[in-house]
Amino acid sequence: MTKRIVVLGVSGSGKSLIGKGLADQLGYPFFDGDDFHSPENVAKMSEGTPLTDDDRKDWLASLNQLLHENPTAVIACSGLKPDYRTILRRGLDDVAMIYLKGDIDTIWQRHQKRHGHYFNGRGMLESQFETLIEPTTEEAIVIDISQEAEVVLKEAMNGLKGYAQKA
Repeated sequence: MTKRIVVLGVSGSGKSLIGKGLADQLGYPFFDGDDFHSPENVAKMSEGTPLTDDDRKDWLASLNQLLHENPTAVIACSGLKPDYRTILRRGLDDVAMIYLKGDIDTIWQRHQKRHGHYFNGRGMLESQFETLIEPTTEEAIVIDISQEAEVVLKEAMNGLKGYAQKA
């Protein structure tokens, strides 16, 4: 089984839920990428201001360092662009990526049920969708999130088994 896993998707796609579920099933530590944003990034997002590539650079580097420091890990991270995913993988050849694919309406409905999260407003979600360059099936295990969370988690586990056989 792959030892380092990054769960990708826009905010509200279920990265933390599915990532934590994978980590629990595999016995790996789980890290929510949101917890590693700088105070400046959190403040920007709290005000409804989307992050720039420059804002994300140090954050992505810190997540890559986390992967280097942990022989097993599951990290939830948006990873919206190929360049971001390259930074996450830098210096590692054993990182499996799982992309949680969903449409804006489904994800916005989920956002409206969240409380106490600094990600602020539909405008920011729209900005993430505008920035998003979806990973291909060559780059990530792609899973449709319109299903129940248990089904998504099962598909993620099955995808990782298949990934391990290809690697």
